[in-house]
Amino acid sequence: MPLSPPATDFFLCPPESQHFAAGVDTLLRRHRDLLRWDAGGVLELGTGDAAAIAEVVAGLPDLRVRGIDISATSVARARENTAAAGVSDRYTVEHGDFFDLAGLGEPGAPRTVVSNPPYLPAPDGDLLMPELWGGPHGNDLVLRLLGALAPHLVIAMAGYADPVTTLATAEALGYRVLDVVPEVHELGVYSREPKVLARIQELCAAGRGWIGEDSYAVAVTLLTRQHGGAPDRREDLLAALRAV
Repeated sequence: MPLSPPATDFFLCPPESQHFAAGVDTLLRRHRDLLRWDAGGVLELGTGDAAAIAEVVAGLPDLRVRGIDISATSVARARENTAAAGVSDRYTVEHGDFFDLAGLGEPGAPRTVVSNPPYLPAPDGDLLMPELWGGPHGNDLVLRLLGALAPHLVIAMAGYADPVTTLATAEALGYRVLDVVPEVHELGVYSREPKVLARIQELCAAGRGWIGEDSYAVAVTLLTRQHGGAPDRREDLLAALRAV
């Protein structure tokens, strides 16, 4: 059956967005003392329409989020949704390049970054939804974020987007996996696009990713460089990503 073109010019997948928001909420609550988001807030790389995270902000009165998205369309919709949720005073959204605007490492900057990054692997970005292209391995933006050396990252990691390289890079940069919130999702129209699915299958054949017959796993993952000797849950994360 031919793939249908997207009905919108921004990404919309309620189950995945809800999982990401639930994972962020869980990890922020569970590790509040470490992340200290009630004092410094958090940065968000890529807000999308912001609807799901707006619910997290609404449920955590001490949380402030500064979101940055490169898509003007997403920023406009995100601002509408944060206003509708009544959290636009604590969840601000800016248009631009995260790495130019975030100010990571500057005095007073948030110590935690949250992100549900684009992670479709494909040879190029000529896709049904180009904004979802994550590079040839699906992890380009995550690797760049790791290189920015934020103390704490809460990111969605897809099982088919070369998590092996992502985790090896994180370890080399001093990160440990502190906690994970995994969930299995159905392969959708964007991951089934022929050039994307072919690349996913190549990565899986090379032992750099995993999918089931119709599914893949995503784990909302807390990576930290300030682990205080806590156990590294890398193997738990990999086991969750394989469980499809």
